[in-house]
Amino acid sequence: MALASTTKSISAAAKAKTAAVKAKQVPTTNTYTYKGVDKRGNKIQGEINGGSPTIVKTLLAKQGISVRSVSKKAKPLFGSSGKSIKPADIAIFSRQMATMMKAGVPLVQAFDIVADGLENPNLKKLILQIRDSVAAGGGFANSLREHPKYFDDLFCNLVDAGEQSGALETMLDRIATYKEKTEALKAKIKKALTYPIAVVIVAIIVTGILLVKVVPQFAETFGSFGAELPAFTLFVLHLSELAQAYWLYILIGMVATGFCFREAVRRSQAFAYLVDKYILKLPIIGQIIYLSIMARFARTLATTFAAGVPLIDALTSVAGAAGNRIYANAIIKVRDDVSTGIQLNTALKAKAIFPTLLVQMSAIGEESGALDAMLDKVAVYYEEAVDNMVDSLTSLLEPMIMSVLGILVGGLMIAMYLPIFQLGQVV
Repeated sequence: MALASTTKSISAAAKAKTAAVKAKQVPTTNTYTYKGVDKRGNKIQGEINGGSPTIVKTLLAKQGISVRSVSKKAKPLFGSSGKSIKPADIAIFSRQMATMMKAGVPLVQAFDIVADGLENPNLKKLILQIRDSVAAGGGFANSLREHPKYFDDLFCNLVDAGEQSGALETMLDRIATYKEKTEALKAKIKKALTYPIAVVIVAIIVTGILLVKVVPQFAETFGSFGAELPAFTLFVLHLSELAQAYWLYILIGMVATGFCFREAVRRSQAFAYLVDKYILKLPIIGQIIYLSIMARFARTLATTFAAGVPLIDALTSVAGAAGNRIYANAIIKVRDDVSTGIQLNTALKAKAIFPTLLVQMSAIGEESGALDAMLDKVAVYYEEAVDNMVDSLTSLLEPMIMSVLGILVGGLMIAMYLPIFQLGQVV
C-alpha cells in the first residue's frame, strides 16, 4: 500500500511538472487591429489577441474573415486608460460564466453575453480577447493562461480539469464560489485594517498642519508675555520649529521609507519572511490574519480536491494562495511529506503551526473519504471566525481611535492654552 501510494504520488508530481512546463510554453500575446471582409462581403474592423500577425490572420480566417490589413496596436503613452481590472471583477466574471454555462449557452456565445453587460472597457476587452482565442480553437484554460496577470495557475488548472472531465459548467460554478468566498474574506480583512489606518493618517496630517500653521501664531503671542512657559508648551513649540524647518524632509523621508520597505519586501525573501512572521504576532490584527490564512487554506484545498485535482497538485496551488510566506513554506513541506506516502493530517500535525481543528477534520475526511466536505466545513468555521473578529475589532477601535485623536489634537490645544490659563490665575 505504501509503495502504491508513493508511486501514485510520484506520478502525480510528474504530471504537475509537465502541466507547469506546458503552462510556461504558452506564447506571449499582443493586441492587433485588423480590417477585412466577412462572409457576406461586409467590411469589418476590430481588435484581436494573438502571438504574431501570421497567427492573427489564421485565427481570423477560421472565423470566415478575409483579412486585408493587420497591425499591432500601439500602447498608450501614459499607460492603460479606463478602470483597472480587480480580483472582484474576475469573481463576477466567473459567476456570470457559470450561470451562462448552466443555462446551456454555448461557450463562445456566453463570452459575448457577459461582455455586453459590462461597463468596464478593460474587462470587456479582456473577455473578448479570451473569446477570440477560444473561438480559434485555443481552449478555455489555455486562453486564460495568456493573461496570467488576471488568472492565476489555480484558476487555469481548475478550468483545465473541467474541460478534461467534460464538466466545465460544474467546475465554473465551483470556481465562482471559491472566488466569491475569497474576495469576501479579503474585504473583511481590508475592513479591519483600512479604517484605523485612514484615521491615523488623517490625525498625523492634522497634527502636522497645526504644528506648521497654528502653533507659530501662539508662539508670537507667548513672546510678548515675558514669562517662563510651561515645559509641555516649550516641548510643543520645539516640535513646531522642527516641523517648520524640516517638514519637506520629513515628508520625503516618510515616502522614501514606505517605498524602500515595499521594495525590500518584493526583492528580499528573507526580509519578506520576517515581515510575515512579525505581522502574525501583532495583537488582534495578527489573529485575524492567522484565521484568514486557515480559511483560505481550507477553502482552496477543498475546491481543488473536489475538482479532482491530485492532492499533491492541490497543495501546490494552496501554497501559492496562502498569502503568507511562513505558511506557504510549511505547506510546501507538507506537500513533500504527502508525496512520500504520509497522510495529510499527519504531515499537518508534524509542522505544529496548523490548528488542531484543521488536523482533526483532515483526519476524519481522509478516513471517511470526504476530505473536501470536511475542509469545506473548516473553511466556513474560520470565515465566520474572521467575521466575528473584525466586528469585535471595529467596536474596540472606535474608543481607541478617539483616544488617539484626543491625545494628538487635544494635547496640542492644551499646550497652547496652558500659558494663557496660568496668566489668568496670576492676574
